[in-house]
Amino acid sequence: MSTQSIRTRIHQEAGFTLMELLIVMSLILIIMAIAIPGYQGIIRRGNELSALGSLKTINEEELQYQSTYPQFGYACNLAYLGGDKAAGPPTPTSAQLIPNDLASGQKQGYTFAVTNCVKSTVNNQDVIQDYEITAVPQSKGHSGNRGFCSDSEGVIKYDPQGGTNCTLPVQ
Repeated sequence: MSTQSIRTRIHQEAGFTLMELLIVMSLILIIMAIAIPGYQGIIRRGNELSALGSLKTINEEELQYQSTYPQFGYACNLAYLGGDKAAGPPTPTSAQLIPNDLASGQKQGYTFAVTNCVKSTVNNQDVIQDYEITAVPQSKGHSGNRGFCSDSEGVIKYDPQGGTNCTLPVQ
């Protein structure tokens, strides 16, 4: 074998050409451009379903709170529904009914709050008679599209704009 044919053979086996690498990178970018928006939609939908489940949980535990602490009525603060089980027995300000991530007001891309509490005073004690729970996306369009609201009746409605102007019933 001549030296020239050895050099030619080594040059041919050296690897991919720049053009081949550019074509492969272009294909990868096209596939990513198609897949990423669909993946983000799945994440948003999952966050919205989690928010709906969390609203149902809060409503159920509000009823439990009212039953356990009738002298206070409902909890007008999510932290009152939470609490560390290792810290001792439940109290009205730490009922240990919901997970701590939900009690903090932040869960899976949504911010939760208890608002519009209606109270009355009975024997110099404030008793919460009604409340509203709101769940809004932390980043509209990224963590979720719709805002959700519920009240002491347990009816959940949504705001298609992602806020707290909930007028449409969740089906």
